[in-house]
Amino acid sequence: MPRFNCSRGAALLLSTCVLAACATAPETGRSQLLMVDPGQEAQLGFSAFEQKKRETPISGNRQANQQLQTVGGRIARVARVPNARWEFVLFEDPVPNAFALPGGKVGVNTGILPITKDEAGLATVVAHEIAHVSARHGAERMSQGMAVQVGGAILNVALGAAGYGGATQSLATQAYGLGTQYGVLMPYSRLQESEADRIGLMYMARAGYDPREAIAFWKRFQAYNAGRGGKGLEFLSTHPLDATRIAELEKYVGQAMVEYRKAGGRG
Repeated sequence: MPRFNCSRGAALLLSTCVLAACATAPETGRSQLLMVDPGQEAQLGFSAFEQKKRETPISGNRQANQQLQTVGGRIARVARVPNARWEFVLFEDPVPNAFALPGGKVGVNTGILPITKDEAGLATVVAHEIAHVSARHGAERMSQGMAVQVGGAILNVALGAAGYGGATQSLATQAYGLGTQYGVLMPYSRLQESEADRIGLMYMARAGYDPREAIAFWKRFQAYNAGRGGKGLEFLSTHPLDATRIAELEKYVGQAMVEYRKAGGRG
């Protein structure tokens, strides 16, 4: 029997799963690894969102809530995500943030409203979050985690078969963990954020919102961050630096303007 038969078999199994789980992201055409069933993915999103609503107060600001429902509805219609159960909730939270969960659940914190300023600014945020749902970024992150776990198991089997153990195996496992965190998972997180920016730009344009307002929003967010000491190194961040995402959006704003004019926009 070959010495590395077990590890080779595990590697072959992983490769087969990866090939069977290939998908394509909307708008960008990027190849994705999706090993999670859409129904299971959505159910996880529903459960997490219900828990969030139990733990965090929902804003009673009627005007802001109405604006969120209007913006969310317009963008969801052009995103056309199959089987999505859209829900847009404004949370009473001073942290300027928003998030999306699989299945069509979108949360926006009241703390981001002074930065969005108006409906177009809010559309930038909501379109970005809807893009995460449309591109199934949650399932992709879960799939990447699963692949990393299998890869770690293959490494341990290979080291054991080669006669390495104890401190050597422990160091190799730690190095693998750091390598996948900073070399695979975090860059993929930044890639997904940039992709959501790009897809969201098209969605807001098709919904009739001026895509140039997305750049204006991110410049305001950049100023907000600068006033609080800025951000750390992009290498150590799960999100692109503000200047990076602004530069990337500027590459696609012309294409988005075409969609905006098709939707009846001027400019």
